[in-house]
Amino acid sequence: MNTCTIATIAIVLVIIFDYTNGFHDASNIIATVIASRAMTPIQAVCVVALFEFLGPILGGTAVANTIGKFIDVGTLEPGTAVVIVLSGIVGAIVWNLGTWWLGIPSSSSHALVGGLIGAVVVAAGTGYVKWGFADLFHGKVDGVAKVLIGLILSPLIGFGIGFLIHRVMTRVILRNAKPSANKWLRRTQWITSAGLAFSHGANDAQKSMGIITLVLVLSGQLTEFKVPFWVILACAGAITLGILSGGWRIVRTVGFGIYKVRPAHALDTQLTSALVILSASALGAPVSTTHVVSSAIMGIGSSERPKAVRWGKAQEIVSTWLITIPGAGLVGIITYFITRIFYR
Repeated sequence: MNTCTIATIAIVLVIIFDYTNGFHDASNIIATVIASRAMTPIQAVCVVALFEFLGPILGGTAVANTIGKFIDVGTLEPGTAVVIVLSGIVGAIVWNLGTWWLGIPSSSSHALVGGLIGAVVVAAGTGYVKWGFADLFHGKVDGVAKVLIGLILSPLIGFGIGFLIHRVMTRVILRNAKPSANKWLRRTQWITSAGLAFSHGANDAQKSMGIITLVLVLSGQLTEFKVPFWVILACAGAITLGILSGGWRIVRTVGFGIYKVRPAHALDTQLTSALVILSASALGAPVSTTHVVSSAIMGIGSSERPKAVRWGKAQEIVSTWLITIPGAGLVGIITYFITRIFYR
């Protein structure tokens, strides 16, 4: 099997990953809209799909550049380098499908990073991963360090901002509001959910764009790391199709399993998540929509009634976050050894 064939398979798998990312993370975007009864499931999916498609097209390529450059396998034999990337993608896909089947909102971003790191380390060694931790002492944020900082800080920021926004909303804006205000809150969610969908597309689809561009460079089809427009369209289309497929198992966990979501909670969750994810995209930091949305709900619930937050479910979600990178990495390692049998 030659390098070109392996590269084609890798690109197809990245697009499949993008699709699984769509239906896996769709649940995080539409969960609060459905739980608060602002939209029907069909309305939510259609609105989200439209703005999800626009996100990667209009959102730039800063995140793609970060993801595409945190592994340094360009000096390896082209076929081996592409096999490594392919193995990492399979690790992420398998993890996505497994957690989706179990209804656990794990991070597609963590799965992608874990799968790639596992495959690179076992195939070429730790020196082929741009860790970037030493550079932090010189004020430079790059490589895996930049990826992990974004993935770790974003849920903490989401929790804090969600807490503050809900306090302002309930104690200032809605302090003397009547029950009829729920109608306004539900209508406003058409805007905030669209913003959240756009931000998700601008951040998550770029991760796949970065990997496909890396494969094209490694296989000699591109001379420099610059995302082609057809790659942007392909990733936008794949993640949008995934959104249209929905992720109903995880909707129940995010929309009903963490805190009882009402219109005000849903609006604040969407606003918080959109702000955090769009800011991260502008900085080129890949973040997890799953983490941000779930932590925003926890922050909002904590600002209102901490005892009503289902911390047991929250603990289960956090545990899954912690094992995602090593779990996907293990699958990536296994896939690499299997793939090497066919590519020699």
